[in-house]
Amino acid sequence: MKGTIKALFVSITLLICTASWAAVDVIEFDNDADRKRYQELAAELRCPKCPNQNLVGTDSGIAYDLRREVARLIKEGQTNKQIKAYMVNRYGDFVLYKPPVNNKTLILWWGPGLMLLMGVIVFGVIVLQRRRNIATDKEQPEDHDQD
Repeated sequence: MKGTIKALFVSITLLICTASWAAVDVIEFDNDADRKRYQELAAELRCPKCPNQNLVGTDSGIAYDLRREVARLIKEGQTNKQIKAYMVNRYGDFVLYKPPVNNKTLILWWGPGLMLLMGVIVFGVIVLQRRRNIATDKEQPEDHDQD
């Protein structure tokens, strides 16, 4: 019985270790500058499948493929701008963590500020109305029934 439990424990441990080895993404570059570019681009590009995760922060299959694609394009000598344009052409502006300011993305850039401004205006209107109501209540004498 002890031998069976030991064998089961060793098998499970090896299975877990094998899975973690498979998760390591090893990409070789000729120089450190290309490796640094790869790391920067992978951090700037969003995984199309994973919500709010860049290519570095996820181990999904699509992120793995995109990391490989970025590495291939770097090795081909393409610039960061060309690589981003390729990814946007293929996946849309969503793939960029910092989408460009254009007609399609104006709400992303201006929306939060406009919502904050509207909130401040609504808050101000509510405060003014309450002050007016309080002032009106103080001016009007209360009718007391005197029997």
